[in-house]
Amino acid sequence: MIVDRNAVKQEVPIDPATGKPYLNTVAAIQVSAAGVGSEVSPYVSQAIEVIRESGLPQETNALFTNVEGNLDDVLKVAGEAAKKLAEQGYRTSLVLHMDIRPGFTGQLTEKPRLVDEILSKQQQ
Repeated sequence: MIVDRNAVKQEVPIDPATGKPYLNTVAAIQVSAAGVGSEVSPYVSQAIEVIRESGLPQETNALFTNVEGNLDDVLKVAGEAAKKLAEQGYRTSLVLHMDIRPGFTGQLTEKPRLVDEILSKQQQ
């Protein structure tokens, strides 16, 4: 399978383990509890723990935890992270932004690398 970053449409790979299409997804996930006061870190950390335990590639920054994997797996972990707080009775906010790009993997590191490469060429 040939992957072309500039192609509008890609061939969709089939996951040999499941026989289903593999829809690679990079997602920014933000989960928080409402009405708990000015410091939400103790609640956010519970959601992040769920994401980290999922085994999906992930990285946490100041506002989101970025995750990469098959679409179904990413949606599942986002839901489980939100449920971690909601099932405790907290009003829970879930923000989810996704880039679904069949045929690509490793985009958590590749996207920033490409941006850095473009910026370094502009500075020359």
